[in-house]
Amino acid sequence: MQTWLVTGGAGFIGGNFVLDAIASGHRVVTLDALTYAGNPDTLAAVADEPRHVFVHGDIRDRALVARLLAEHRPDAIVHLAAESHVDRSIDGPAAFVDTNVVGTLVLLEAARDHWRTLDDAARARFRFLQVSTDEVYGSLGPSGRFCESTAYAPNSPYSASKAAADHLVRAFHHTYGLPVLTTNCSNNYGPFQFPEKLIPLVIQKALAGAPLPVYGDGRNVRDWLYVRDHVAALKAVLAGGRVGHTYTVGGDAERENIEVVRAICAALDARRPRPDGRSYADQIAFVTDRPGHDRRYAIDAGKLRRELGWAPTVDFEQGIAATVDWYLANPAWVARVLDGSYRLERIGVEA
Repeated sequence: MQTWLVTGGAGFIGGNFVLDAIASGHRVVTLDALTYAGNPDTLAAVADEPRHVFVHGDIRDRALVARLLAEHRPDAIVHLAAESHVDRSIDGPAAFVDTNVVGTLVLLEAARDHWRTLDDAARARFRFLQVSTDEVYGSLGPSGRFCESTAYAPNSPYSASKAAADHLVRAFHHTYGLPVLTTNCSNNYGPFQFPEKLIPLVIQKALAGAPLPVYGDGRNVRDWLYVRDHVAALKAVLAGGRVGHTYTVGGDAERENIEVVRAICAALDARRPRPDGRSYADQIAFVTDRPGHDRRYAIDAGKLRRELGWAPTVDFEQGIAATVDWYLANPAWVARVLDGSYRLERIGVEA
């Protein structure tokens, strides 16, 4: 039974990762600052699980991180904590640099110092997994896909902060020998995602009878990855990834944003029809595009397939159906995460 320290474990990808890790028999220490997108309800199923320890704290707290490493002696740090909403990064980039860059540096320094104290067997087992994004690569034209050798060209404060963090991770491996792994994933969707991102936002606004905002002409393309397939990829990289290497993770599901919104509307039409009998698609409203909006992302996950045998198991149609079903079945979770100043009408669209 391995012990993993998971940062951001009350967030979207982190919460799904923690739940899966506990179900798989691992011991998990979750470190989460519980900012607006973090929700302890996501981890309610493991609240009384003796193999799960939840710590409310900040990755920038060097003393706290050092204490957790010394006390729990994890076999890996799975670094998922991040500010991730592009629109928020445009409005206030400093918070993204502070969390995503400075926070990652604090973790890396603490991990390096802890790793140096371990015996030979523990040192050989230890991994630092940096979970990053395909947005660090910039924008694609109508053809081609991102892969591990694609040059970085971040176009938003968010993607620039993640790129900086990735470079720090690489530097700590090459300078200090810290055994690191990096993954760069495409757009995730599924249960427990905060409703500022496109798919849960559209679900909630549709049910509320509100306009469904779509940036520009709606033809920006993203490669959609069901979150539980992403979790499986992260576990595969932890188990067999080559130290110092990067793995790109994608869902083989390129869709224009307008296609995604229409798919959600069709799923809602079938499950919870509008009282007036009209389609939720009638609520679609095109809005002014985001500054510097990348046109297309797509991932070539061939290295991950070849080396570790991973492939996505949930296609887009299955994933959208499962996601819509989950949000319809969990209104209390949605209400809880939207409490306070971050209510639905104040949240922008992200994709």
